[in-house]
Amino acid sequence: MRTGPRNPFLAESENPIAHGRCDQQDNTALTGPRPDGHLVLGGDQRQHAWLGPGHFGSLISGPYPDGRRVIWSNGRQQLAKLDYDTLEVLATYAIPGEEPTALDTMQVDLAGLDDLDGDEAVMHAADLAMRYLTGLDGVYALLDQDQTLFLGRKTHAVAYADATPGDRHSAIVEKARWDKPDHIDGFFVGANLTFDGRLVLTTDHGWVVCLERDFSSYEAIRLPRAAEDAAAHCARMEEQRGNTGYGWVRTSTCVDEDGGIYLSSVDHTHKVVWTGERLSLDESDGAWSAGYRNGNGTGSGTTPSLMGFGPDEDHFVVIGDGDPVVNITLMWRDEIPDDWQQLPDAPSRRIAGIGPANMGNPDLPAIQTEQSITVSGYGAMTVNNEPSSLPGWLPQRGARLLCFFLGHHAAYTPFGLHKYEWDPEARQLRQAWVNTEVSSPNSVPGVSQGADLVYTCGTRGGKWTIEAIDWTTGESVGSWTVGGSQFNSLGGGVHIDDDGRILYGNIFGKTRLLV
Repeated sequence: MRTGPRNPFLAESENPIAHGRCDQQDNTALTGPRPDGHLVLGGDQRQHAWLGPGHFGSLISGPYPDGRRVIWSNGRQQLAKLDYDTLEVLATYAIPGEEPTALDTMQVDLAGLDDLDGDEAVMHAADLAMRYLTGLDGVYALLDQDQTLFLGRKTHAVAYADATPGDRHSAIVEKARWDKPDHIDGFFVGANLTFDGRLVLTTDHGWVVCLERDFSSYEAIRLPRAAEDAAAHCARMEEQRGNTGYGWVRTSTCVDEDGGIYLSSVDHTHKVVWTGERLSLDESDGAWSAGYRNGNGTGSGTTPSLMGFGPDEDHFVVIGDGDPVVNITLMWRDEIPDDWQQLPDAPSRRIAGIGPANMGNPDLPAIQTEQSITVSGYGAMTVNNEPSSLPGWLPQRGARLLCFFLGHHAAYTPFGLHKYEWDPEARQLRQAWVNTEVSSPNSVPGVSQGADLVYTCGTRGGKWTIEAIDWTTGESVGSWTVGGSQFNSLGGGVHIDDDGRILYGNIFGKTRLLV
């Protein structure tokens, strides 16, 4: 099967945008490394750059005039530009109002995650989450063909670039800023790019903005039901959960080559259409809104992904729904086949498949994921982000805290990856495999189609690892033990760079495997 097309307005690299391409599939055709069993890496088999908190993504530039590339990384306290080959920090840009964390403080914070036990460890993790993750913005970013980095802050979009165009060693400067008009309410959440080169930004209150990259003009539209429901939902979630991470729109968006923009609000997934001149919610332009299962009431926590691209392939948008046991859910993204019958227990006829990600246990009471569904071919896979135990005093909403910061502690380690596959002949979504031996506490997995492997950040023996699983069979191929909490992905993705090497963001920096 085909992968999604490259957007010509993105940087010419394997990873110019969060989740790899505009389709948000998290895969590459390149061949990644294959471990020979379970290996422990030496210091000369990995590179690491200390950058500070919140550096989840690794956006790879196109070649500069000297033939070299850089890696752009946006974090909580600073932006950084790294040498592609060595991870040497070439330039940084301090985020106004943020104090940089000293290296010795980061090392003490990491030691606490590795050395403390029980309630002490949980309280330490809660302190780190409060200090480093509360109020985080600008997580979703992209790098365009001109080596300009775009991201959405809470109330404005920003473009960052080289102070001297074409000089990868030059300083980082703020090139332009676009302040969100007052009538567009909510905070910016997602970022993507249309195939005619416009930024797509979304807010947690249900607005979609299509913005010229020079910020000269924009179009905006509000999703159905947003005016009635969004503000009240966001206020209720903030009161109940103590943060703004559960907005009416929680995640980013994916974009197809024909102007389709896909995003999820509470209870519904939407297709908004960019016609080239305006944003449309009209069915005559191909737009739609469809309900999905949402037993928890907080909505989907996954950025939608696209599946199927060729003229002879079925075309879907893929999400993890909002049920207590999350379902990998496929929706027809174009016209619904005339003879399609609505599935039992599906709230919409647009739903083509519902695959409960119960990790092989049909009696599992609850499992959720905050990671985008990993898609390659007709396969769709998710991971288990539920800790194996929860202290009696910790509310359920603290479960993510344990997996994100303390997933390497045996008391909290979750296990399981679950893949479903669409059968185009039978037109059914069927279970492909379940792996309950590998742990992926918080990482966004990535597929190397050339190696037929899916990689994720896992844990073994109290250390953090990169795990390699056969994408076709689900069997563990092997792993590389990278080290302590310094090498925890903390919700970031595992990527393959343009030379087939594993690259991923950590709790305070960036790591590449030299294997």
